[in-house]
Amino acid sequence: MKLNNKLSNLSSYPFHMPGHKRNKSFGIIGSEIDITEIDGFDNLHDANGVLLDIENRLSEHYHSKKSFMLVNGSTVGMLSAIFAVCNEGDSIIIARNCHKSVFNACMLRKLKVICLEPEFDETDGFYRQINQNAVDETLSKHPEAKAIVITSPTYEGFVSEIKSPVPLIIDAAHGAHFGLSDFPKYPNGDIVVSSLHKTLPALTQTAVMNIYNENYISKAKLYLDIFETSSPSYVLMNSVDLCLDYIAKNSFEEYYSALKIFHSLKLKKLEIRKTNDISRIVVSCAKTDINGNELANILRKKYSIEIEAASKNYTILISTVADSKEALEMLKNALVEIDRSVNNAQKKLFVKPPCPDEILTISIDDNSDQTDINESSGKTANEFVFAYPPDIPIIVPGEVISQEVINYINDLIKSGVNVISDSALLPDKILTKKAY
Repeated sequence: MKLNNKLSNLSSYPFHMPGHKRNKSFGIIGSEIDITEIDGFDNLHDANGVLLDIENRLSEHYHSKKSFMLVNGSTVGMLSAIFAVCNEGDSIIIARNCHKSVFNACMLRKLKVICLEPEFDETDGFYRQINQNAVDETLSKHPEAKAIVITSPTYEGFVSEIKSPVPLIIDAAHGAHFGLSDFPKYPNGDIVVSSLHKTLPALTQTAVMNIYNENYISKAKLYLDIFETSSPSYVLMNSVDLCLDYIAKNSFEEYYSALKIFHSLKLKKLEIRKTNDISRIVVSCAKTDINGNELANILRKKYSIEIEAASKNYTILISTVADSKEALEMLKNALVEIDRSVNNAQKKLFVKPPCPDEILTISIDDNSDQTDINESSGKTANEFVFAYPPDIPIIVPGEVISQEVINYINDLIKSGVNVISDSALLPDKILTKKAY
């Protein structure tokens, strides 16, 4: 029997966790199926029943050697993947636009980090694809590297198709829907991690680690058991079960066609940027007199449309199969009206954020100096600085701060972009390592 069916037929009295005891009087939504690992409901850390069935269905869908269902998001998958492939002190190549979880894994594993620079869009200020030549060149300079980690698709929807002679780990958090209809094919790597909740009908925190190189199955499982909660939510796991049911029973063709119609929209001042994933709606303000944050506020206050993220020159809106044609039409009409109301303007091109040439050892010291951000050039950072969302570091601990990156951060903050640091001292100060 499937997990959803079993949860729908709970009948025994719960003298076990969780403490709400499925009692409706507490008004906790979802508590009616929120159980622990009772008899007949399997154990995610030793799956051999209904949960193993879900993982086998994930593996069948993604054509993997083994798929692990995740309830701590793609973050736990990326941590476990990097620990499975690299030993302490190894060298690793990671794309500069990787998620903070990748840098965290490198810090915890004490890896020597070599940064790989993707192509950069100077008009809107985001990273694009990773060039195969850049991969080959970096590997030739660093043959000691034990693995490569990239993000594909990116937050904006750009796909990198690269080949690597060393293990390739792909953060495809935003690509769980790839392989359906005419969306790009699912990424090809040794380990690929995707967030089901980001682009498919599943609850927040649900994700999947797809392993295509069977040499890493047992080690990935070992580190998942370390990093992932020992109390996985059955409410979350049930949503994965239902998500797989939906994929099996429904075509994404009509949804894809609706997206194609939406992307045929022609605007005169705003621009819908073309990326590899048409479900990712990137609206550029680069040729207008408003910035991305101002566009987000107009959509929110005038049209009751909440966006995914705003940057200086663009906004990101995420569409999924859950969107109706009416919802896409509402967004289209809003953009047409806004396009008529804004003025043309010529903005300066972005200066590409510096990509460290030196090998980084990411570390946080116990003691720090609180340094004025405008006086930090040449000092070594002792904390992460990143725009959230999407949690891509602008500065990592152990990196020498340049004047270029200071200017970049100040520019983003001035435009209303949510730039934060571990210490929460921005926009005034940043933690730097003490000079001894």
